[in-house]
Amino acid sequence: QVQLEESGGGSVQPGESLRLSCAASGSFDSLGSMGWYWQTPGKQRELVATITSSGFTTYSDSVEGRFTISRDTAKKAVYLQMNSLKPEDTAVYYCYAYIRPRAFGLWGDYWGQGTQVTVSS
Repeated sequence: QVQLEESGGGSVQPGESLRLSCAASGSFDSLGSMGWYWQTPGKQRELVATITSSGFTTYSDSVEGRFTISRDTAKKAVYLQMNSLKPEDTAVYYCYAYIRPRAFGLWGDYWGQGTQVTVSS
């Protein structure tokens, strides 16, 4: 069974940094794009950043220039370096991965359990 395990959330003051990590575990055939989404109470989950298997990245306008997404193929992991954090970055952050569990099978979306990031003075 595929699992995505996140770590690195916490509480910081505005202007500080945090680094989120997420690793895929379990048995699966292929790992495609990975990324991070965030969600605040009463709102839908929104894209923060994604990275393809070839390293192409996309960012939401609100984090462009402050956040950097990266991945380690060998570790089956994705990271989100968050700098110059703002109170509006406060949210639950979810790791995402596009995975094919079995060869020649269907690809599917997989999600982590979420990690809280709070930015407050």
